Order: sequence, then C-alpha cells, then structure tokens
Amino acid sequence: MKNTYDTLIIGSGCAGFNAADRLYNFGVRDIAIITEGINMGTSRNTGSDKQTYYKLSLCGRESDSVREMAETLFSGGGVNGDIALTEAAYSVRAFMHLVELGVPFPTNEYGEYAGYKTDHDPRTRATSCGPLTSKYMTEALERSVREKNIDILDGLRVIKILTGSGRVSGLAALDREGKLSVFGCRNIILATGGPAGIYYNTVYPESQSGATGLAIDAGALCVNLEEWQYGIASTDFRWNLSGTYQQVLPRYISVGEDGEEREFLYEKFGEKSLDMIFLKGYQWPFDTKKVNGSSQVDLAVTAEIKAGKRVFLDYTANPKGLENGFSVLSREAYTYLENSGALFGTPIDRLRKMNIGAIELYLSHGIDLSREKLAIAVCVQHCNGGVDIDADWQSRIEGLFVAGEAAGTFGVCRPGGSALNSTQVGSLRAAEKIAREKKKMSITIPEFSLPRFGSGNADARELLVSLRKKMSDCADFDRDTGKMRELFSEVCNLCDNFYDTVKVASDYDLLDAFMLYDTILTQRAVLSAMLISAEKVGSHGSAFVDRKAPYENDAPRDTQTVTDKNESYLRPVRPLPNPELWFETLLARQTESLKEQ
Repeated sequence: MKNTYDTLIIGSGCAGFNAADRLYNFGVRDIAIITEGINMGTSRNTGSDKQTYYKLSLCGRESDSVREMAETLFSGGGVNGDIALTEAAYSVRAFMHLVELGVPFPTNEYGEYAGYKTDHDPRTRATSCGPLTSKYMTEALERSVREKNIDILDGLRVIKILTGSGRVSGLAALDREGKLSVFGCRNIILATGGPAGIYYNTVYPESQSGATGLAIDAGALCVNLEEWQYGIASTDFRWNLSGTYQQVLPRYISVGEDGEEREFLYEKFGEKSLDMIFLKGYQWPFDTKKVNGSSQVDLAVTAEIKAGKRVFLDYTANPKGLENGFSVLSREAYTYLENSGALFGTPIDRLRKMNIGAIELYLSHGIDLSREKLAIAVCVQHCNGGVDIDADWQSRIEGLFVAGEAAGTFGVCRPGGSALNSTQVGSLRAAEKIAREKKKMSITIPEFSLPRFGSGNADARELLVSLRKKMSDCADFDRDTGKMRELFSEVCNLCDNFYDTVKVASDYDLLDAFMLYDTILTQRAVLSAMLISAEKVGSHGSAFVDRKAPYENDAPRDTQTVTDKNESYLRPVRPLPNPELWFETLLARQTESLKEQ
C-alpha cells in the first residue's frame, strides 16, 4: 500500500468525493480518499420527505443575485461574511457540476431548474431530487472518482492528524482489527461530516460518528459549536419527520407504562394543536422564537419522554379536532391541503396522495405507516458550527482544510439545504487552493506510535453510551446550565486522564477507545461553547437556556463563539466583503496571472 500522498481526503460523502474529483481535474493527481467505510456517513444515508439543495435562483421571473444570496446566508447570525459571499458566488458552479454528473434535479423542457421556498429563504432558491438528494449526489461523485482511478483506502479510521512546524505532515489510522497505518502527506481535507456521535437522541445514521476531535486534537480552532438544529425524527429508523410528514396532520400520542394512549398535544392546546402540527412541516427545527407557536410541539414531546413515556406519530387515524372536518384549520393549512387535493381521509391517505415516496421510504426499512405507529423523539440533526476556517476552507493549521458539515460555515440559523451547497463549495475552494499552491517538496512518513493505555477498567462502549445520554439530557435544545457544568467537568477530567481510565484488553478494543476519545474531545469543546454562549448570549436560535425566553432583538447575531480545545470566547464576525467588480480591472488581473503561470 502506498504511504505518501500530496493530499489525503478523510471521508467519503458529498464533500470528500467532490474534493477528490476537483483536485484531479485541477491536475493534482497524487491523492487518495481514506474512509472508515465507503457506504457509511450522513450524505449517503440521510434525507427527509424532500431533501433540499439550496442555490441561486435559476428559473422564472424572480430576480436574484449573488449579493442577495450572500446577505441571506449572512443574516443567519454568527456567520462570517467572506464565507457567505463565497458560498453564494460558487453556488451555480457547484450545482451545475452535479447536474453534469447526472444528479437528477428537476427541470422544465427549456432547461430552467425549478425552485421552491425553504425555511429562512426569502426567494425560491431550493431544489430537490426527492427524499434522497444527498445520496444521489454522493453516488454521482463516486462514479466520477472511480472513473479517474483515484485511490480509495477503505476500512481505515483516522485516529490522529500529524503535524510538524505548524503544518500537516501526515496521519495515523487503524483498520477494524486494530492494525496501525501511518501516511505522510502535504495536505489533508477533513470531510467527515458533523460530530454525530456526541448525542444519544440523534437522527444521524448509526454508521456516522464524525471526527471533529481530530481537528481539535491537532490544534485547530472551532466556531459556533453551540449552534445546532434539532427536530422531530423517528428513532427506530432514523429520519427527519419534516414537510409532508407533518402537513398531513398525524396523531401525536404518548404511551405510559400502563399502555394507555393519550393525544397529549390536543389535551394541552386543543384545536390549536392541528395548526401547530401543520407548521412543523415548514418550521421543523426547534426555534426559540417559536416557543409560543410550533416549537411547543418539540417541548411537549420532550416533556412526555422525560416523564418516562414513549411518543409516537400515528398515520392510521385522524387527530382529535378533525371530527367535524377541515374547516377548523387555519387558512394557510386549509389552503395547502386543498391545493394538494388532500382534504379527505386519514393522515396515511393524505400522505399517499401528496408524497407516496415518503411512505415507500419507511416500507423499505420494514415500517408500514398504514399499520404501525412511528416512535419519535426530538433529535439532533445538524451542527451549524464546526472547525474555524478561512475563505479557502483552511484551518489555522497550514495544510488542514475542512469541508462539509465538519466546517464551521453557519451560525444561529441557515436556509434549508444550504448545507449541501456548502459541501460542494467548500471542497471546491479547498481543491483550488491546493492546486494553486502546489509545491515541490519531499513527503516523508512521519513517526508515530500508539499511546500506552494504563490499567483503567472503564469500558469504552459503555462510557460512550452514558456520555451521549447525558448530553441529550442537558445539552440539546432544552439546556440546563447547572447540569452542563457538571458534565463539562466530568468530560474534562476524562480527557485529562483518558489513557489511565479506559480499558483496552486487545487490539480489537482500540477502535472503540479512539472513537470515544474523539467524542469526548468534541463534547468538551461543545459544552465549553454552550456555557459561554449561555452566559453571554442566552436563549437564541435552537438554544433554549434554562427555559428563559430569548432577548427581544431581531438583529442578526454579530459575534460568534470561538473554542480552543476547552476554552471559549466571543469574537466579532467578519463582515460581508465589497470586492472588486469592475470587469476591465478583473480582466487585467486575470491576464497578468496567466502570464505568471
């Protein structure tokens, strides 16, 4: 096996495959993808009723511009302006690359790519291939990579990013049997998705754990780690229950130990609960600005679960309040169902009419919504923060680039689907930077040996489950600062004494141990960010801190939370740039650049 490369890409999702594809096209051929499992990860294994890709508007009479899209992204709060402008400027180029690779985004006979309005979107910039948009993207990008015969090192989990003299020098990885491999390289693109493994209640696929701890351990800064998206999801098969899953008005029921069923939303809110359920389709993520509206659903579901009950969605019968027909609904809900031809039947009948694919998706995983109740919880779905990067998606460690959800490109909120755009733009920018600054330098295999574990007796898997449950209990959308401080202290102590605490009886235990280490490094950083944010910012976005209402301030957050291992502080966001746009100036600059090449 080859052990030195110019660039190694960690991760085999949308961002990782695109990074490899772009690097090859730019002439950087000494590259490889290294992955724990080619079919693992969020890109290939997640979606929703209609998984969204966000881009500049490309149809109809609606006006749009790069600047307007950048302003939309920037207005999410806590977002750096140069990142927002870059993601907007590159969105069409990134989108059309996917189109050329065969991703089936819908278009009319004249080539216009139809759009619709998603959350936090003032235009109609959203598009979709249906429930599995990111899966189609990943498969198309993988085909392109395989056609180029780019090396794919499958079955290896990276446990350490190696550095020297302030820059990347290589990485260390373990296979499933605990065998160590060490690689030398000039650049690393970390494309491992979000830190999926730090919570228990999660809609991330079970195969996805994330590897943000690699960057933290290497010395990279993180940003906005307290900013997440949480929403109602199924738990037996992990999937977001947004869009039509809510708009068809399923029953919300809880079941206690005695087996008694209660429609707890109707008990608490009466007929108003119907409109709240409908709005969860549009307003799926928990939002402190909606704690008196649709986000009451999230709070009520969580209260039932914390009281020891199980909560389900039931599509087989209508919820209370609809006994006398649909006229009790708000104008918005009634009109939507009317326009969809769905003012009839039960929730499953309406879902079959409006989105048959949403039913078939669950059938493919052994769940028949026409017969079975669907177990649910409020789950973590996406981290809006991540590793701190510049406008080339490079961290403060030279040669360490981060793309996709692992990168901290978003803040308090973001338009639905903008994360998929970010996977393509970030990996493209990183590839451009690497290709532009390709250097003739020798690459050697750095020295690395596995650390010695002491005589600890803590089982890594048991400890991992325990810490995940504690995170979901006190540090999800409904945050308890007292409990978070206790957990932060526990995790800090474990980080400091890790190798003397965790039991490693054989090489086969090494992967579990290092996965736990990555998780606790990330939990420590996330809790640090949450605690400083709780103190300095309070309730906002998805963070409902100590049940206190958010401040009455509609201005976007103009700071972001920076975390250096276990210490966090606030800093101002970088403003939207005002770059040169005079054509003759840019043409002259481009001509001079071509001469230098």
